[in-house]
Amino acid sequence: MPSSTEWHVYDGRFGRPRATVLRGSCSCGWRGMAEYPLDWTTLPHDKPLYEAAIDLSGPIADHDAHLSVIRAAAVQLPAELIDLFTDLVRRLNGLATEEPLVALKALADLRYIVAQAGEEATNEITAGDVPIEHVAAALGTSEAAARTYLSSYRYS
Repeated sequence: MPSSTEWHVYDGRFGRPRATVLRGSCSCGWRGMAEYPLDWTTLPHDKPLYEAAIDLSGPIADHDAHLSVIRAAAVQLPAELIDLFTDLVRRLNGLATEEPLVALKALADLRYIVAQAGEEATNEITAGDVPIEHVAAALGTSEAAARTYLSSYRYS
């Protein structure tokens, strides 16, 4: 049976199943434990769910709490690196509107720098036999996403 991560498609229309509860979820595979019932007696039968006034605050709060846990476990970047990134974004955004060709050249150069540094970091992680679960936790992502991320830097 086809499935979707879009909660609003489960409205019982067009032969689709009808959701009875909502739960928070994440692309990493996490699913919230709390269930938030949908009261179909108060929902429109002729409109899609995304048009209904449904309180999503519970599932959203659960998802936000999940992200807080993930962020807390992730490697923290040094403040000076965050400042550098903030300045870089500000400058690139300015260039994109004022001098778009310069912005594109800067981004092309940055892509090369990122690929080289990513390959070097990936080689160090591989040589150090760092477990994929540690890599995933450090990046704040799933093990599958961490594998994909590392693979993208191999032999850049």
